Amino acid sequence: MHISRKSDYALRALAYIASQKAEKKSSISEIAEAESIPRDFLAKILKELTRSGILKSYQGVTGGYQLARTKDTISFLDVIEAMEGPLQVNLCAGIENDCGCSRFNGCSMKAFWDQVQDGLAKTLKDANFGDGKIVSR
Repeated sequence: MHISRKSDYALRALAYIASQKAEKKSSISEIAEAESIPRDFLAKILKELTRSGILKSYQGVTGGYQLARTKDTISFLDVIEAMEGPLQVNLCAGIENDCGCSRFNGCSMKAFWDQVQDGLAKTLKDANFGDGKIVSR
C-alpha cells in the first residue's frame, strides 16, 4: 500500500495550518515554502480540501486558508479520503456484497483484508491535527 505524494502534501499542509493561531490565514506561498511543497501542486490540493469542507478559503490581499472545523475534528482519514476517495486496502475489503471476484463467497483471505481495512481506517480516523503529536516544521 502506498500513500500518494498528494495525500502526504495535504497532510503536511494541514499540519502547518493547524499549527497557526486559529484566526491566522495562511497563504499558498507561505505553506509551500514552510513545507517544501511545489506551489502549483499545493494550490490544487488546497482547492480540493476546501471543496471537501476541511479548509475555508479567503480571497484578496489578506486572503489565505484556515481550517473549516476545529483541528481535533479533522482526521487523517478525512484528508486522505478527500484526496484519494474511500480507503480500500484490497478489492474485497469492507465489501458486504459481491465485489466481482469469482472467489468472493469462498475466499479464505476476506476476513483478513476486512481486519486490515478496519484497523487502518481506525488508526487514520483516530489521528487528528489537535492531538499534539503532529508538529509542523
